[in-house]
Amino acid sequence: MFKKLFGGKSSQKDVTIVAPLTGQVVPIENVPDPVFSQKMMGNGFAIEPTDGQVVSPVDGEVIQLFHTKHAIGLKTDAGVEVLIHIGLETVAMNGEGFEAHVSQGDKVKVGTPLVTFDLNLVKEKAKSTVTPVVITNTDNMESFEMLANGSTEKGSTPCLKVVAK
Repeated sequence: MFKKLFGGKSSQKDVTIVAPLTGQVVPIENVPDPVFSQKMMGNGFAIEPTDGQVVSPVDGEVIQLFHTKHAIGLKTDAGVEVLIHIGLETVAMNGEGFEAHVSQGDKVKVGTPLVTFDLNLVKEKAKSTVTPVVITNTDNMESFEMLANGSTEKGSTPCLKVVAK
C-alpha cells in the first residue's frame, strides 16, 4: 500500500497461477510421465480433471496453441511462461475431441475459456487425463510456492505462486 501511495516500484514479479481445470491437484513429481515428473519441461503441478473445460490460469497472451489443441502456452506480463498439457500422450489423438476457443496472439484473463475436450474420449484413447501445468521458463523464476492440494475449481483456486527473477 505504501509503495502505491509513494510511487514505489510495482511488484509485478509475483504471479499466482490459478487452476485451469476443475479436479484434483497432483504434485508434478507424481505425474506418470518422466518428462513432467522429472521437471524436464519445468516446475509446476498437475490436475486430474473432472470435466473437459480448460480456462486461463493467468492474465496474459496465448503464445502457442498446438495444432492438435492438446496443449497451450501462455505468457504473463511479468514474463512467466505457462504450458497446459491436456492429458498424457494426447498428441496421438491428432486433435480428436479437442476444441480451441482462442488463437495464438489472443489476450486472455483468468477464467477465459481456452480449450474444451471430451474427457471420456481422452480416458479411452490417451495414457492419462492428468494435465500438467508447467512453468517452462523455470530458470527465470526465483521461487515456487504450492498454494493448493486436494480439489480445485477452474478459474478460481490459487494453485501456485511464482516470483520472477
